[in-house]
Amino acid sequence: MKITFEGKKKVIAEFNGHRIVTDQPVRAGGEGSAPAPFDLFLASLGTCAGIYVKSFCEQRGISTDGISLEQEMKYNAETRMIGGVEIRIILPETFPEKYRDAVINAANLCAVKKHLHNAPEMKVVTEVRSV
Repeated sequence: MKITFEGKKKVIAEFNGHRIVTDQPVRAGGEGSAPAPFDLFLASLGTCAGIYVKSFCEQRGISTDGISLEQEMKYNAETRMIGGVEIRIILPETFPEKYRDAVINAANLCAVKKHLHNAPEMKVVTEVRSV
């Protein structure tokens, strides 16, 4: 993954052929033209759970019409960080009762969540290269 800078507060990640643009909100000196990096982090939790729910349903021939996920972040004012995240899977009345617990188990398989529970070691270093 390569990270570069592009005007004002834009930071770009290039990875696996994709270009992911981030920006800061106007109140933080950015243009608000793209999600902030932390917003992408939070979105990765919900979208990861979502792909597991979608795959679970597809494998069983269950329509995903009417299924959605809602994610709520619990802010901890003392630490000034997110202290908890709750993801609710909204199911239509037609969703099979026998799969209601199983769909939660599927969402809990999310790789992003697993990495948070077993956090990788993170290290930042410098390297000087000729330009």
